[in-house]
Amino acid sequence: MTIEKITTLRLDAATEALTEVLRFQYPADGVLSNFFRNDRKLGQRDRAFVAEAVYGVLRRMRRVRIAAGEGNVGPRKLVLAWLARFEGYSLRQLEPVLSRNEIEEWFPAMKAVSFDDLSIAERCDLPDWLATRLQAQLGDEGLLALADALNRPAPLDIRVNTMKTERDIALAQLKDGGFEAEAGRYSPVAIRFADKPALQKHPLFLDGAIEVQDEGSQLLAYMLAPKRSEMVADFCAGAGGKTMLLGALMRSTGRLYAFDVSEKRLARMKPRVARSGLSNVHPAAIAHEHDARIKRLAGKLDRVLVDAPCSGFGTLRRNPDLKWRQTEQDVVELTAKQASILAAAASLVKPGGRLVYATCSLLAEENDSVVDAFLAAHPQFAPLPVSEALAGSHIALDTGERLRLDPVTHGTDGFFAAAFVRKT
Repeated sequence: MTIEKITTLRLDAATEALTEVLRFQYPADGVLSNFFRNDRKLGQRDRAFVAEAVYGVLRRMRRVRIAAGEGNVGPRKLVLAWLARFEGYSLRQLEPVLSRNEIEEWFPAMKAVSFDDLSIAERCDLPDWLATRLQAQLGDEGLLALADALNRPAPLDIRVNTMKTERDIALAQLKDGGFEAEAGRYSPVAIRFADKPALQKHPLFLDGAIEVQDEGSQLLAYMLAPKRSEMVADFCAGAGGKTMLLGALMRSTGRLYAFDVSEKRLARMKPRVARSGLSNVHPAAIAHEHDARIKRLAGKLDRVLVDAPCSGFGTLRRNPDLKWRQTEQDVVELTAKQASILAAAASLVKPGGRLVYATCSLLAEENDSVVDAFLAAHPQFAPLPVSEALAGSHIALDTGERLRLDPVTHGTDGFFAAAFVRKT
């Protein structure tokens, strides 16, 4: 964040927005969108400041609270502490919005707070329970490196729709338009921006030639590797980001089912599919993973992608509120749901077909544990190593038998995926 002039308007707006977000009743991005919709007096730069302040406090919550002072410190002081301790604002720059008492007592005390003797969870700005789990998986140094990456804003990635254009052509158009962008490291259709430009009104976006999608997420479709004229399902389609890439890989042939339990999410997919030029996508709302629509397709599909509902901890760069909203009990409930969904999706795959299970979680119990239990209970499926799953797309990425992406090593969100082939 660049050093912006701090005004009472901006500080008050950031304080009010953070107050709403810290209730943790709804996702932070939705709360902020609603806040900005209802506050017309904020200009574009004011809104950018408010959003960065809210997300900044969420990312560094534990250390911000420690610096701001003991007890139930209010959102206003959390914003001020974040500005001073993590964004480099000086007393002189903040003085116009500080009271005399804050200038003389609170600010010097806040600046003097040491972070030297904190626990590893506090240093990582993670809840104790989550830090303990990740520490067991990664060790101290691995956890510290991961937390540092997760506590930084994510870059903006887009996916080029090959039904409309080619990556080189789209990249050249964007560069000619003054955007700083480069081709992605792994996905053949990924472009990454140096900053976060607004693209919603760009001709390429309006035409459906580009869509916002993290590069790691794009690789899941390439692991499934659907072919023309096949029958394919995106079992947890959501708003359709991966569905549309699957459809493009199929060149809009065959039949692509987009299943989801949320009609609202599927409704958001429809205009995106219309822009994309795809005609093979068939959205279908289901009541649950054992819906009659699913049973009718048992053993008939060539490929099935299960991007399972999960804790989302791999996306903390974009959704830092998740680490404060999710609980240990939530993870327990999610793992049971993930196992049930994977088993139901597997029933759709015909002999010789491919199944991919994926999450945007970093936790072993949502990833390897679910896959190991599935393989033990379903001997008709054999694991397919990542390098083999991606070989047909000429993607040189080998993370072992299962896909493991993280912002430290790959510069993407945290993703896990495992591919299987049905033998009989």
